[in-house]
Amino acid sequence: CCVVLPRLAGADVCCCCMPLPSLLRARRLMKDILGDKVEKVVVGDRIVDSPCVLVTGEYGWSANMERIMKAQALRDNTMSAYMTSKKTLEINPSNPIMGELRTRAEADKSDKTVKDLVLLMFETALLSSGFTLDDPATFASRIYRMIKLGLSIDEDEEAAGEAGDDLPPLEEGGDEGSRMEEVD
Repeated sequence: CCVVLPRLAGADVCCCCMPLPSLLRARRLMKDILGDKVEKVVVGDRIVDSPCVLVTGEYGWSANMERIMKAQALRDNTMSAYMTSKKTLEINPSNPIMGELRTRAEADKSDKTVKDLVLLMFETALLSSGFTLDDPATFASRIYRMIKLGLSIDEDEEAAGEAGDDLPPLEEGGDEGSRMEEVD
């Protein structure tokens, strides 16, 4: 957990000077969005660059062992359900991505972008930790949607652009164009 420092004004702050109640609300929101995908969401003080990492418990399979066991032809699903590691999402409160995510979540908790960003960060942490994605197509569509948001491409604009990209009409010049050339 993050180091909590008392302030003279009476409100506690974490080591990165983010108000603790705000941080706890963001952590709770992330856990609600991720549901059973993670065991818990904790605030970490050891992450430097990334907004979040996925850590596993001491007991259970590692990411590589899970990958190997999923590839087994005659695997036993009861054993894999028991031995899969409980994942913990550790967030970096000093990362600017987490700060902006917290701000957007406090502004509107039902924002679809916040949900997409949380799931995207989880799946990216999943990949960077060595795990495999359950549904790569969903991950790809989420990435594309975020790219569209970053490029300020509106869904209505895109639909209008696709309608305008239709092929030109075929020329009706007779049957000369449809006849194949005869080879000598």
